[in-house]
Amino acid sequence: MKQNLKTLLLAAGLTCISGAYLAPASAGGMSPEAAIAAARDAQKQANSVGGEWRDVGKIIRKAEKLLAQGKTEGAIKLAEQAEEQARLGYIQATSQTIDKLHI
Repeated sequence: MKQNLKTLLLAAGLTCISGAYLAPASAGGMSPEAAIAAARDAQKQANSVGGEWRDVGKIIRKAEKLLAQGKTEGAIKLAEQAEEQARLGYIQATSQTIDKLHI
């Protein structure tokens, strides 16, 4: 029962704070360059804990290609998607590490 309570409290805490991690930095009207940079930063953060998802790098490269073609809206959208996936990967990796410590 004590283990279940710890797990429940951990899950509740992660749910509460995940909103801050998932809010894309580019939501405030950033330039496509800044949105891509934010996605790269989130990718590095996820990679630092072994949580980078498979397609994050691919999505960032696609965003860079769209930016080079002058398609800024599409580049921003893809950069935000990559940033969100990187943040989710970071949360997933850190939450699984914490769970392993409690077993």
